[in-house]
Amino acid sequence: MSRKLLALLTALVLLLALATYVYYRRTLAAVPVDPYALVPDDAVLVLSTRDHPTLVRHLQETGLWDNLTAVRYFQHAAGHLALADSLNGGSARRRSGLLALLGRKLVITSLHVTGPGEFDVLYQIPLARVSEYRQVRSLLETLGRDARYRLSTRAYEDQEMTVLTEQSSELSITVLNYRNHLLISANAGLVEAVVRRLAHPKAPTVLDSFGSTDLLKLRGVDATVLVNYRRLPQFLDVLFRREAHGQFDLLAGLVSQGFLGMKLVGSRAQLQGFSNPETALGTLQQRLRGQPAQPLLGMADILSTRTALVLHLGAQPARTWPRPAAAPPDSAGINSALDSLRATFGGEMAVAYLAATAPGSRPGRLALVRCPAPARTAAWLARLRRLNGNSPAFTRVGPYQVHPVGFAEAAVLGPLLDPAQPYAVEATAGAGVLMGNYLVLSDELTLNAYLADVVAGRTWAQSPAQVSFLQETLPRARLSIFVDTRNSWNALLGVLTEERRAGLLRNEALFKRFPQMAFQLMPADNEAAPEAQYFTQLVLHQPNLGPATAQPGGAAANGRVLAFKRALVGEPVALAALGTRIPSVLVQDSAQVLHFVSADNAVVWSDTLAGPAVGAAVLPAGGGAPGGLLVGAGHRLHLLAPDGPDALPFPLNLPDTVRVADLTSAPAGAGEAARLLAHTAGNELRLLDARGRAYRGWQPKRLDFPLAGRAALLSVGGRTVVVAPLQNGYVYAYDEQGSLFPGFPLSLGARLAGNVLVQPGSTLARTRLTMVNQHGELVTFNLSGDIQSRRRVATWSRTARFRLVPDPSGRTYVLTREDGNQIDVYLPTQASPLLTQRFVTSGERRVQFFDFGNGRRLVAITEPGPGQVFLYDARGALLGGEPLPSTGTGVALSYDATTATYQLVRIVGRELRRTELKVALP
Repeated sequence: MSRKLLALLTALVLLLALATYVYYRRTLAAVPVDPYALVPDDAVLVLSTRDHPTLVRHLQETGLWDNLTAVRYFQHAAGHLALADSLNGGSARRRSGLLALLGRKLVITSLHVTGPGEFDVLYQIPLARVSEYRQVRSLLETLGRDARYRLSTRAYEDQEMTVLTEQSSELSITVLNYRNHLLISANAGLVEAVVRRLAHPKAPTVLDSFGSTDLLKLRGVDATVLVNYRRLPQFLDVLFRREAHGQFDLLAGLVSQGFLGMKLVGSRAQLQGFSNPETALGTLQQRLRGQPAQPLLGMADILSTRTALVLHLGAQPARTWPRPAAAPPDSAGINSALDSLRATFGGEMAVAYLAATAPGSRPGRLALVRCPAPARTAAWLARLRRLNGNSPAFTRVGPYQVHPVGFAEAAVLGPLLDPAQPYAVEATAGAGVLMGNYLVLSDELTLNAYLADVVAGRTWAQSPAQVSFLQETLPRARLSIFVDTRNSWNALLGVLTEERRAGLLRNEALFKRFPQMAFQLMPADNEAAPEAQYFTQLVLHQPNLGPATAQPGGAAANGRVLAFKRALVGEPVALAALGTRIPSVLVQDSAQVLHFVSADNAVVWSDTLAGPAVGAAVLPAGGGAPGGLLVGAGHRLHLLAPDGPDALPFPLNLPDTVRVADLTSAPAGAGEAARLLAHTAGNELRLLDARGRAYRGWQPKRLDFPLAGRAALLSVGGRTVVVAPLQNGYVYAYDEQGSLFPGFPLSLGARLAGNVLVQPGSTLARTRLTMVNQHGELVTFNLSGDIQSRRRVATWSRTARFRLVPDPSGRTYVLTREDGNQIDVYLPTQASPLLTQRFVTSGERRVQFFDFGNGRRLVAITEPGPGQVFLYDARGALLGGEPLPSTGTGVALSYDATTATYQLVRIVGRELRRTELKVALP
């Protein structure tokens, strides 16, 4: 072949490759992939989220994270990931990359029934970068090289799928990469169903009936859940015995699909959204359409606290289930009397199940129906007793009369009570009692035990936990299902399939995490409108047994007020929270209980300490020591994990006679644990590390004079330095052996008050420290003991008191001059004061300075007498023209750059208040 012909063919190949690439980019790749178009139509549930850091944080705050990670499925998956990480070398970079892969992408998880008694899950994870694709590919190949796994590929309808199989169990996962969307499942049939869907790109997706609705854009929504109610009975067959969920199959006929947004906040998980009414003929929706929604409040007075499950329906029995016209007439007129009895019932009926006495035993069942005219209902009940030849005798339980009835409960309540045998009229040994405007039917034994609870006052209306739960539910609904997981535990064990019962016992803590559950459907005002939908709510709730309750705070507090049972003391501490720009808060009450309040204003954990909490700060892990929340209290130093308990080897115990007055930390160095400096009430300094080891040669330093402010702990050139400014005007600087550095103690020429500002340097000479003395002189010195500059800030007098107030970050500062009842605040670059404020009361006032950069500065002055705080902006103007209530010793402040607002946290008596502030730049 000639060179010219070879060159021509090469050019043609390159041109064809370029044309193919351009075609792909302009046609196929230009059309974005709709991730919901990849979900098979038979999905029962579809869970979507695009903010995994926030979701995980909220799962941790609600206590669900520990329960979920204890599930066998998650532990099995975690074992594979840990193995892959160790085979890859176990580097921190790989671990963080693996955990960060999900990030803030739209990840979809769908649940499918794949066989009799079986269900499987399909995961969909988008890949945004080539590095992420390589990361996943490397993970699979790493496991494939291990003898415990087998990696293979296979083709299905022109799509290549990767299969990773565990040799010992032959269990496998199938992975398909479709246009950088990973489809992963342990069931290969689900991945194949995705491939088959690709052949019909214009077919409606599982989300088509909800149009362009995107609940993930709503504030506070952690995830969305799409529910296919038509597939729900099939899924219930997997979990329960077939005869155990007939009532739920009937109620599922109200709606066809639901789309809900999930919010996880503290002690509650809430799902709210909309459901489409069922359009199929013969369903419950066709029977209930047009009947008004009903409240449950009246029934709360007669529901026992032993109730495990309540099915409450806003429906009139005679209208919803009229007796079939073909029913044969009876000579005694019993059917006519039953029809007349049903005509006295109102638009509200319910079935309640009481707690079973033993696992697997049959729970007591109650049928309840509203009677607007109880006298008419009583008359027809008496007539039915006479027609059936029942004795007029009755038993009395408290004020209630229990009469025998001669008909089945389903004869008056229809299929709601017994879907298998609706309209049954054969005589039973049942009994009934009229309780106000309600008729309650059951067997006599169950009815007597239930009435004993009501007479004793053990009802929902008398239970504070149940009342608070009902206040979080919808005031009225067409369908309400209430579940108490603690009361339903024994009955649940009896109706589950054998395979699922063992799994429930293993995960009992997860099931009982939220003991109160409520599912409700509220119809639209105009059901005839084509776009009419049910408003849907599912609430999972923990009884409010914690130390605080959320309260409306009005416009001033932006609705974020948390009322505790005891008065709060000290100063709130704002802590950055992963996944949100709103900080978490640490606060302590008068009983020395430390509370961690999440960014969503819920108490995540509480811990009783041995004294006032001091020096609270986040300590990063390093040097073989764990990370966590560092705080000192009494004679102990605590390092608290995210869920509250101490991380080992904490707490560190100082001598019993010692009381920690302040605590300072320095981050870990290369191969060294973080260092801790404790200042005790006996005016001692103690230096140790986060492993609990005292530094050799460092004995507790008893200082001759009290500290002027906080001692500083820093590292310079790999050397530990402790700087202690004393009120007598001298500054001491110690090394980690407890020896003084040359040039110290250093006299600053006058008495001292306030903190020291540290500007770290690479050497002792380049490390600059700044303080102000009581002659009004701003003094800068280094760790070689040399005074580098000295200048007067303001005039001084014998009664004036100067302080340096650094920003919490330690980069900038302001100076204060306090003389009598007047405070002047100076910026270090200005000769005139930024602000001047006179107070009515005398005594020490707390001044705080916050600098968020770009001129965003705020000064807070707390006056403890009247319990108020003055907030000033960067121009020295008082925000709002008046102080805000604040009974703490200080406030916490943070800045949210996305909304250009400040988050102010303060204490007012028993309340923790959060306020959003908008401040104009100078």
